[in-house]
Amino acid sequence: MYRILALCLITLPAHADDASIEAVEARQAGENWTFSVTLRHGDTGWDDYADGWRVVDAEGTELGLRVLYHPHVEEQPFTRSLSDVNVPDGTTQVFVEARTNVDGWGAARFPVSLK
Repeated sequence: MYRILALCLITLPAHADDASIEAVEARQAGENWTFSVTLRHGDTGWDDYADGWRVVDAEGTELGLRVLYHPHVEEQPFTRSLSDVNVPDGTTQVFVEARTNVDGWGAARFPVSLK
């Protein structure tokens, strides 16, 4: 009986946590924007880590993508920037979404007001 239970537990899919966005700073630089995003995730190494974030408009159109090429196991939370993001004129709010290499894009959208 215990062997069967152990096998069932081994075959259950692992559910990793989404990366959480703790802060976003947006700065206009000429006609484009620079976004600095602070993420937190329980990175465990190459098998499970936050591997990117993006800036989207209200309709979900991607305006900029920052790929994170390695885990940040010992650096939590961490901040990375993306420059030269073209935000359409008249846009007053965008959103930042985070991604992990296990679960893909998280459901949470972090609103960012553009002044």
